[in-house]
Amino acid sequence: MLLISTPTSPFGRKVKIAAIAYGLKASMQVEVGDPWTEVGQLREVNPLGKMPTLITPDGKAIYDSGVILEYLDTLLDQPRLFPTERRLDTLVMHALADGIIEAGLLITYERMRRPAEFSYAPWIDHQRGKIERALTSVLGAEPDPHAADAGSITLACALGYLDWRKQLDWRAAYPTLVTWLDAFRVSVPAFDATKAEH
Repeated sequence: MLLISTPTSPFGRKVKIAAIAYGLKASMQVEVGDPWTEVGQLREVNPLGKMPTLITPDGKAIYDSGVILEYLDTLLDQPRLFPTERRLDTLVMHALADGIIEAGLLITYERMRRPAEFSYAPWIDHQRGKIERALTSVLGAEPDPHAADAGSITLACALGYLDWRKQLDWRAAYPTLVTWLDAFRVSVPAFDATKAEH
């Protein structure tokens, strides 16, 4: 398998964590892609030019990261990323955590890609509100930090992305989630193993 991603993509990171956690890393080659260039393999295999994209051994391109996790689950002895007995809860947590990452990315793009004179503070506040509401909704409903499923992996990647880009000071506002992430890091060492050197 070939995974096209970057070391800093939180969406690519969750795929890498899953691959390491379930013994698939040895069969996955990683190639760096750039969604901002007009040419290259990423655009050739994914018309959206988004990362990550996984190319299966038979040449099929799979995207986005959630679909890639679904595919990886089919390579295991039983569904572990989306466990059958808690599939709906895992899907919902996965979607919520993905939304945190997406809102965080939109804030980052607004700050880094748009000229400063055109930066629109109400848009940034709107996205930050999504993140805050999502994190608040997780309190008391955190996924099992010892279960490396799609929900917990994606939540950990979302928190890691907020640590890096600092869209808000989530650690001060949500100390329970700091405790949760610490437990996840111990239980799933692939999280620290996939941390990019920024």
